[in-house]
Amino acid sequence: MTEAMEYDVVVLGAGPVGENVADRARAAGLSVAVVESELIGGECSYWACMPSKALLRPAIARAEARRVPGLRRSVRGPLDAPAVLANRDAFTSHWKDDGQVAWLDGLGAHIHRGHGRLDGTKKVTVTGAGGERRTLTARHAVAVCTGSRALLPDLPGLAGASPWTSREATSSQQVPDRLVVVGGGVVGVEMATAWRALGSEVTLLVRGGGLLPKMEPFAGELVAEALTEAGATVRTGVSVSAVERDGGTGPVTVVLDGGERIEADEVLFATGRAPRTDDLGMESVGLEAGSWLTVDDSCRVEGSDWLYAVGDVNHRALLTHQGKYQGRIAGAAIAARAAGVPVLETDPWGAHAATADHAAVPQVVFTDPEVASVGLSLAEAEAAGHRVRAVDYDLGAVAGASLYADGYRGRARMIVDLDREILRGVTFVGPAVGEMLQSATIAVVGEVPVDRLWHAVPAYPTISEIWLRLLETYRG
Repeated sequence: MTEAMEYDVVVLGAGPVGENVADRARAAGLSVAVVESELIGGECSYWACMPSKALLRPAIARAEARRVPGLRRSVRGPLDAPAVLANRDAFTSHWKDDGQVAWLDGLGAHIHRGHGRLDGTKKVTVTGAGGERRTLTARHAVAVCTGSRALLPDLPGLAGASPWTSREATSSQQVPDRLVVVGGGVVGVEMATAWRALGSEVTLLVRGGGLLPKMEPFAGELVAEALTEAGATVRTGVSVSAVERDGGTGPVTVVLDGGERIEADEVLFATGRAPRTDDLGMESVGLEAGSWLTVDDSCRVEGSDWLYAVGDVNHRALLTHQGKYQGRIAGAAIAARAAGVPVLETDPWGAHAATADHAAVPQVVFTDPEVASVGLSLAEAEAAGHRVRAVDYDLGAVAGASLYADGYRGRARMIVDLDREILRGVTFVGPAVGEMLQSATIAVVGEVPVDRLWHAVPAYPTISEIWLRLLETYRG
């Protein structure tokens, strides 16, 4: 027997994106059902943002302390790995979601545990752990907020080798003696940093020519340099052709294209993401299973007047903070349309349009050194047809940076639109630069003229004085 229920909005996925959609819809007085097959709180809370940063913080704090005269001798020893892992477990609430459940309950949202699938227009069928079925009907909207999953390459032997993905890398209860990391993107470099600091012998294998290929080239160069100095082996221009592991246990062997064999205790594949839309009933509404979903700026799926795709599944910006931003936009848009307001037509740049997804996406890579960027890189700006100039400055030459750490190494770049005299993008690389990113984000999003930035006076002596040095360099 299938139980039928009706709500104003049905949200598929209870990660931070789905939670924000539910929050905004409830704030407008709409009834909301939230469907989740795993833990309330999603990937970020249990297998991504929070546990990864809990693993990285001790590594970065120790590295920073070792660069401070009078302190470096006190932090010569290794990290207390059991304490680091225990703290990581506390940040994930030991993989229990009671607190997140209480928060959703407090909103007045109705939680449905089980696997949800679209079943035609405005309908979602939920199958519980015991096989019980419920059909949820949405009066106004269904929001798909199911996120993405790790994408593993099709390599001989990989399926039976029990490889780590980002989930295993952030939740492991043991420090592997030897770890091979395949992939030089954000997950790859962050996990290489964390596990090397915890004592693993790390080998990072990158198919391309450098790390962090989507960012300014100097970002990857500085991170690779720091990983090497920390004792990791960084190899670029290499490809994995096969993986061998007897019965999925014991040592694992990674085979490279040239036949070279590297043995390790674990291998992490950080080689991309795929949308979690493969078993969501997409075909019931004329969409392709397993595909990314194309949306407008209100996160409504193209060709639909009721289906929304929010967060990773729409492939606009695979970052938790951008997904939460989209969740707020989508929830407000759903509520406005429920009230009969044609949102994008009347307010194309306002509270119902996720315009920040286009050219002002901020991101921090929590390595040592940190990488913080917003907007377009030089290559992206030129490819978009803008007439721009890259302005660079050595972060270590700023007084605040030299006080922050002995031998501070870093670099800053701003991309100036020469026709409009505004910033198209900013990148900082260096210790503690993540906390400076919001100022850059405001400058890019607000399209603040360069002449006005002169009057945003940085405090002395802080690292933020880099703004003055960049502007001076630009003006010559």
